[in-house]
Amino acid sequence: MDHITFLVAVVIVTALAFDFTNGFHDTANAMATSIATGALRPRTAVLISGVLNVGGAFLSTEVAKTISGGIVDDTLVTPGMIFAGLVGAILWNLATWLLGLPSSSSHALFGGLIGAVWVGAGEHGVHFDKVVEKVLIPAVASPLVAGVAALIATYLAYKITARAREKTVTKGFRLGQIASASLVSLAHGTNDAQKTMGVITLTLISAGALGHDAGPPLWVIASAGLAIGLGTYLCGWRIIRTMGKGLTDIQSPQGFAAEAASTTVILTSAHLGFALSTTQVCSGGILGAGLGRRLAEVRWGTAGRMVVAWLVTLPAAALVGGLSASVVTHGGNFGIVVIALLALAVATFIVVMSRRNPVHASNVNETHEVSVRGAAATQVSTAA
Repeated sequence: MDHITFLVAVVIVTALAFDFTNGFHDTANAMATSIATGALRPRTAVLISGVLNVGGAFLSTEVAKTISGGIVDDTLVTPGMIFAGLVGAILWNLATWLLGLPSSSSHALFGGLIGAVWVGAGEHGVHFDKVVEKVLIPAVASPLVAGVAALIATYLAYKITARAREKTVTKGFRLGQIASASLVSLAHGTNDAQKTMGVITLTLISAGALGHDAGPPLWVIASAGLAIGLGTYLCGWRIIRTMGKGLTDIQSPQGFAAEAASTTVILTSAHLGFALSTTQVCSGGILGAGLGRRLAEVRWGTAGRMVVAWLVTLPAAALVGGLSASVVTHGGNFGIVVIALLALAVATFIVVMSRRNPVHASNVNETHEVSVRGAAATQVSTAA
């Protein structure tokens, strides 16, 4: 415990704060379609998702090892750099949450860390070959694979049940959605909670509390799982609205197909240590399910804006992480205090803005638009 300095403790708390935002930012990945089709009541859905996120955190540590010893050189990283990277990730998560925008928490984290380490340790502090292999290639491939799989599954589901009674089909697939959505939540915990485990492990390695290439200790696994589970349960309604209603009008066979495809891709990637974006995977699954149903409406404008946001996420978070790292590097403890206060002020402003037009369990399925300026303001698309 001698290695757990005040700065290391601050970084660990900040990492868990990011994990909390990751939870409510990504609740929609698992439960948006089940809520949209009526397979699960909203509060029941997020409770199930939160519990299974915690359970999923204990299933694997391969992704955590990718974060702690893969994309950056752990011998050059300092706790201050990690703190700066987390600030970039948290602020991006909160800004996109305010707009109801399903961007990637994972890429926000990667971007923040890459920007902070690049500024703090130099270009050689980032393993760009690993970034390409473990982050960028999965970012392109995973939503495409999930989308194609969901498209085929949706087509087959409607083909097989074409002569069956609609009421029976709907009831059957809604029951199936409970299982498939639960599996997505379990997979999400397996993949996303590990990213925070990896960050905390990287911090402990940089402080000398763990050896190089060490895996996350049990207390790190448990705390990361609990943080993402709490975030999942408490605050995800704004992005659930976008994922459930903003991309396409989901019916229960489509929801089941999208969730089953997403689960397969996420669990496979977690096993291989690919730190992919579950948001991109699930969005790809929903789009594929929309295309798989004849005459289904896919809102391509919303989808296009989401793709643009995906492209911007990593560099935007890297920019904030890099600027924060510059202040921390040159300002020492004073710089850390300055960045922490600025981040807290911005976060508070975002939360206050969100309360002007709250989204909650009782209105999450009403519309696919979110206002960020109050009743008299112009409506902003949730994917803008």
